[in-house]
Amino acid sequence: MPVREGLALYAAAAEAARLGLPLLEVGTYCGRSTILLADAARAAGTVVVTVDHHRGSEEQQPGWEYHDPTVVDPEIGLMDTLPTFRRTLHKAGLEEHVIAVVGRSPQVSKVWAGEVGLVFIDGGHTDEHATADYEGWAPRVAPGGLLVIHDVFPDPADGGQAPYRIYLRALESGDFTEVSVTDSLRVLRRTAG
Repeated sequence: MPVREGLALYAAAAEAARLGLPLLEVGTYCGRSTILLADAARAAGTVVVTVDHHRGSEEQQPGWEYHDPTVVDPEIGLMDTLPTFRRTLHKAGLEEHVIAVVGRSPQVSKVWAGEVGLVFIDGGHTDEHATADYEGWAPRVAPGGLLVIHDVFPDPADGGQAPYRIYLRALESGDFTEVSVTDSLRVLRRTAG
């Protein structure tokens, strides 16, 4: 995540954390954005719940642009970012402010019962995955809470379109209004239930 987007994410997390509700992240990977969310949660006395299966998104698999062979488990031959994520949290001193849920976002959202102050969607970038993340988690954003979507590219030449489509869907729903745009990061506020 570029610095400008990271600072915007941190500002959104700090604002949303004032609601006193958990902050939720979809798509942990190795934890860079998690530490931004966790620092804001720590300051406000709340927690971050981060949801990821830790096997990598489609673009992180072998042969794809964002593949990192250092996070492949040599014993089973599959990506496993969980150990790297845990080291990231430990080094940042933020372990006690994060609840890591290892699982697929749609399955976790089906058993989630409460509201959250912020949902940060940065998981898989296919229409299937982005849509499932949006449908599973956007309804959990409390009134006044924030929905943050990463990798929103209106121009297809700049990147995938699935995050852009869920961003448009959130605006068209009438439930969210735009708060800020920082490069590919969009911050929306829940205005209706």
